[in-house]
Amino acid sequence: MGSSAPEPLLMMRGIVKQFPGVRALDGVDLDVRPGEVHCLLGQNGAGKSTLIKVLAGAHQPDAGEIVFAGAPVRLAGPTAAMRAGIATIYQELDLVDGLSVAENIFLGHEKATFGFTRRGDTERAARGLLGRLGHAEIPPRREVGRLPAAGKQVVSMARALSHDARLIVMDEPSAALAHDEVDNLFRIIRELTGAGVAVVYISHRLEEIREIGDRVTVLKDGRAVAVGLPARTTSTGEIVSLMTGRDVEYVFPERSGEPPGDRPEILRVENLALPGAFEDVSFSVRAGEIVGLAGLVGSGRSEILETVYGARRPARGRVLVDGRPVRPGDTGAAVRRGMGMAPEERKSQALLPNDTVAGNVSVAGLSRYASFGWLNRRRELADVRRQIEALDIRPPDPGRPVVTLSGGNQQKVVLARWLMGATGKGAADLRLLILDEPTRGVDVGARAELYALIRGLAGRGIGVLLVSSEVPEVLGLADRVLVVREGRVVHTGAARDLDEAAVLNMIMEGSAL
Repeated sequence: MGSSAPEPLLMMRGIVKQFPGVRALDGVDLDVRPGEVHCLLGQNGAGKSTLIKVLAGAHQPDAGEIVFAGAPVRLAGPTAAMRAGIATIYQELDLVDGLSVAENIFLGHEKATFGFTRRGDTERAARGLLGRLGHAEIPPRREVGRLPAAGKQVVSMARALSHDARLIVMDEPSAALAHDEVDNLFRIIRELTGAGVAVVYISHRLEEIREIGDRVTVLKDGRAVAVGLPARTTSTGEIVSLMTGRDVEYVFPERSGEPPGDRPEILRVENLALPGAFEDVSFSVRAGEIVGLAGLVGSGRSEILETVYGARRPARGRVLVDGRPVRPGDTGAAVRRGMGMAPEERKSQALLPNDTVAGNVSVAGLSRYASFGWLNRRRELADVRRQIEALDIRPPDPGRPVVTLSGGNQQKVVLARWLMGATGKGAADLRLLILDEPTRGVDVGARAELYALIRGLAGRGIGVLLVSSEVPEVLGLADRVLVVREGRVVHTGAARDLDEAAVLNMIMEGSAL
């Protein structure tokens, strides 16, 4: 922006935040100008979440100063932050599904007279805010729980505007959105910044930073290692180097050996159909082979994985493991035959949030530690520790609550659960690992570790079936790629014969090579 750049709307100087045994923020500086998109980058555990919670009033800094709109402020809590004009939209949206759109937008500051909510005024105001965001079609009376992910995000932004927010923090706002929904999100952000609203944008997708960002601040180990870099001209290599402390040109490990074309077939899917989701899907996965499904959100890709695993019952077709049919719609049967699945929604579908790391890792195989009604906790804990060490789960504490781990380490916990069956000590060895968005919400450094782990599992002869919204991830990891569009497989081919442009063309247009 040159010498004519406006004075910062927000200045955070020397912010320190310490938790027992951990210095989460160690003198962090951040400044954000009116009308700009300032991107905050860093690996999981770098301090991003702690910094935005300080800004949101959820944490009180131990040292440092916050200046907002030219005046020092003390954000004693989330309400104080909102009153100051700072709104935070977290990745896990804090909406109430049972309330209407209008009620969610004005929750906590309803339009009322003598204690009675003026429903009509509230709905008219909500309609105006939704219109400002380009979504006047969302009915103010509709229950939020009935909206898709993109609609819920619009409601969260409308709530921020209802507080006259001058600064909006967006934490991984595109994580659950399809490609066209991301385009709409960016349109809304540009309209907001055009009106002078500042946005702090957190994402692990570097291509998004290029498209929507103005400047970038990078955190590492609780420190700001770069402040205010130009988003569009700073190279990916420089950003990744700052985030990881090492030079990383490409995070995918080298493929080793020949393609697994002659290896025995682990999984065969024949003419599988789930009306409304997908039709006539057939494919196979061989020992040591990674097969990736590429497609838009809503293409049927995740439903295919869930049906193979038995979480959904197909209308037609069958699933075979090692040549033997697996009972449809029965996850227990799938597990007994050596399948494991890490679903897209880790927190709600894969993790026991109130349990420890050890409890989450061993839960799928507790029977192997049982004898005459007693559990051999010593052997269980020894096996859990081996998995923690093998997967480099950090911190390496079996008794730590799993919710306190970063996204990448939570994903490792889910993988460790199924790898307990790959040791040869369980009722069935792990034969096929199914991964739905394995690196969603995971930083660059942790992604590299997960990629190496997945490739290592394939090297041990385990078949891998995965879905990812990121085409480079599918092409970089998979040996073979299935392109899914509108519930049908429109192309199957070796990953080495495809490039990102070709796959995107098939995903968007449905044209095969």
